Amino acid sequence: MNTTTTRGVLLAALACVLVGGSFTANSLLGDYPYAGGQFLRYGLAFLLLVPLAGPGAATRLRSLGAGRWLRLALLAAVGMVGFNLAVLAAERTAEPAVPGVFVGCAPVVVAVVVPLLDGRRPQRLVLYGALLVAVGAFTVQGWGRTDGAGIAFSVCALVGEVGFAVLAVPVLRPLGPRLLSTVVCGIAAVESAAAGVLADGSGWLRRPDAVETGALLWQAAVVTVIGFVCWYMGMQRIGAERATLFSGLIPVAAACTAPLVGTGSYGAAQAVGSALVCAGVAVGSGASLRFARRGRPAGRSQRASERSLAKR
Repeated sequence: MNTTTTRGVLLAALACVLVGGSFTANSLLGDYPYAGGQFLRYGLAFLLLVPLAGPGAATRLRSLGAGRWLRLALLAAVGMVGFNLAVLAAERTAEPAVPGVFVGCAPVVVAVVVPLLDGRRPQRLVLYGALLVAVGAFTVQGWGRTDGAGIAFSVCALVGEVGFAVLAVPVLRPLGPRLLSTVVCGIAAVESAAAGVLADGSGWLRRPDAVETGALLWQAAVVTVIGFVCWYMGMQRIGAERATLFSGLIPVAAACTAPLVGTGSYGAAQAVGSALVCAGVAVGSGASLRFARRGRPAGRSQRASERSLAKR
């Protein structure tokens, strides 16, 4: 594994661990207006990211055509605002594990969709690894009570998770991870405000209390600013297919952090699921294959030396 790939793996893993921690933070925002919270989160993240956008940001933005601006708007609407709204809606009639299980299938979908969009066949190792990750995510979370609406909104959450990776692929190269994160956060803040006004009227935004303020600051500064930039930096290095494998770490991180705020426990099922996720990541990223090959050259070299000595 070369330096670029190693950095990509570490960045994608860190991003997904941070996002997993955000699910625990979400549990502290249950009484805060959804759209208002998203507006504060993405608006603050946008302000923090602007100084980090890099030189020539204005020039790169002006070079984008209407099609790419539409893609950015869809990325924010589907992969950020829509994803969070779908999870919230699903949890009204379903236990949290249900949307979590569907979101855990994102690596499988991305492993198939991204190659097809590029006109190539899915890679077997990536697909096998994605299946292991999905099974591991299911094992960590289990299955819960639900109904038709809960399943429908969970599917929407899956679409949002896939869109967050797939829609970013064509705009990642011209914008770069930092500017891309800045732009989509700004767009998501505007979309959240519009959704809040339409859905909740004047009550869409209020002053958060101390606990809510801490949770929103964590989501904005750590999960969004650091997490988004690390995610897109990792995706830039290892590709969307392999980067999405690490989304299996999201339920693992959520399960590990939930006991800290008294919203869950970490037991045998979570340990087994975590192991399956790690195995899937190792298989899909090719790390297990490279590790297996590491010993082969020495063996071949030794056999060659033995043959050479025999000829002498």
